[in-house]
Amino acid sequence: MLSPVIDPEGAPFWQYAAEGELRVQACAGCGEFRFPPRPCCPHCRSFDAEWRPVSGRGRVWSYVVPHPPLLPDYAALAPYNVIVVELEEAPRVRLVGNLVAEAGAAVNSLPADRVRIGARVRFVCDPASGLPQWVPERS
Repeated sequence: MLSPVIDPEGAPFWQYAAEGELRVQACAGCGEFRFPPRPCCPHCRSFDAEWRPVSGRGRVWSYVVPHPPLLPDYAALAPYNVIVVELEEAPRVRLVGNLVAEAGAAVNSLPADRVRIGARVRFVCDPASGLPQWVPERS
């Protein structure tokens, strides 16, 4: 399976995610969230940043179901979903992951026809890979 490519700016994101916590880089000057992480704020140009915890709740902004999968390692798992999530506290921040039945579940653990734009989801982390995953938010 895939492993994240970790650069110095994004390393804290992956560290927090592996611990089951979702944090997003924010400008310490103007307070705007930003993702992907980068050294300079695109809003006020400040180089001061902090990692703020967020609830991990959001909505499916977009998704794709690869047929056939583009990566050979995922061929046996097709069809599966890849979703883009707009965070509740930071609508400008969109994160990518898979909608799964529970943390650590396979990327194909939910039928592709269950994915809906606008559906409420919650962040979880795959304990084996450290990759972000999303589960349906239960009302």
